[in-house]
Amino acid sequence: MSDLQQFRAETRQWLEENCPADMRDGKLSEDTSCWGGRKWEFTSEGQRLWLERMGARGWTVPTWPSEYGGGGLSKEEAAVLKQEMKAIGARKPHDNFGITMLGPALLKFGSEAQKKEHLPKVARGEIRWCQGYSEPNAGSDLASLRTKAEDAGDHYVVTGQKIWTSYADKADWIFCLVRTDSEAPKHKGISFVLFDMESEGVSTKPIKLISGSSPFCETFFDGVSVPKANLVYEENKGWDVAKYLLTHEREMIGSLFGGMSEGRSLGELAVKAIGTNPLGQLDDPLLRAKLIETEIDSLAFGALLQSVSDRAKGGESLGAVSSVLKYYGTELNKRRHELKMEIGGSDEMEMTDNNNDGQAARDWLRTKGNSIEGGTSEVQLQIIAKHILQMPNA
Repeated sequence: MSDLQQFRAETRQWLEENCPADMRDGKLSEDTSCWGGRKWEFTSEGQRLWLERMGARGWTVPTWPSEYGGGGLSKEEAAVLKQEMKAIGARKPHDNFGITMLGPALLKFGSEAQKKEHLPKVARGEIRWCQGYSEPNAGSDLASLRTKAEDAGDHYVVTGQKIWTSYADKADWIFCLVRTDSEAPKHKGISFVLFDMESEGVSTKPIKLISGSSPFCETFFDGVSVPKANLVYEENKGWDVAKYLLTHEREMIGSLFGGMSEGRSLGELAVKAIGTNPLGQLDDPLLRAKLIETEIDSLAFGALLQSVSDRAKGGESLGAVSSVLKYYGTELNKRRHELKMEIGGSDEMEMTDNNNDGQAARDWLRTKGNSIEGGTSEVQLQIIAKHILQMPNA
């Protein structure tokens, strides 16, 4: 038996013995995810145990170094773990912006003290993070941000406002872009800092979307004291950290929405709503063609995700490829929900108790934000044109 075969056998046995029964339904949604943190309330004892056991083993972040709370696994071993979890329908034990965004940035740019302080807590689900990037007048043009951090000796005093801060009202800490040099060119005077959301001067206000609910908040900083020890990388070089983190955010968004397929397939929904012809085919040739096209594109996108994942595990930087994933994944998700609304017709537009409170319509409305969050589709296309296609004047 090879080392990898031995690892697979041991992993299979450990998962079988340690994954609680209620964590084996394979569900992937906002409602079933465990976000962790100081304010988190576990939905069941099984959810608590699953996070605790996987966190203790470092398998919430299997490829992170063990000294920072990770599993220290090779890319091949991590792939085996993912396969064996999928085989028993095991849920991800933990979702957190600390894993998908901040963690990779700290591993590359953080000091040793910052890595040892923050990464193990992320891995164990003890701290929930939010992202302080966009501002009312600095969205797509993020480098125009005006939240400032004034030098006060051993700390900064942060004043300003962020917007579209996902789960800011539930987060424990924030990774935040601030302006530390107002005289420098806009990309050059930005720093990347970390601070506790319970710090004096921090407040949040939820934002409600047309879909009826929202994870987004306005976040306000009124003279927040941030120790200089919480400055990541170098002062005025936060844009380097920000760009690197954005590649991981866009990959995460693209993977999430582009690969999402819950419950019955669109084909099954269409057959139930429309019926079949004598040949057993969906009795609407135009809709049938759209469904087939979307399914083919979904399979192609899945193959791209796997390829990019393999390259990333081999140490290759995503770079502008993350913009491809973000753009296509979110546009694909919008197409799926457009088709779902087309299948259901006008009935799906009703937001009543008899129609699951209009959940299909609310989900469809929510997808409109997919092409804005994490960088608009227009921005992603510009990046693709310039850095991948190398088009002149892009």
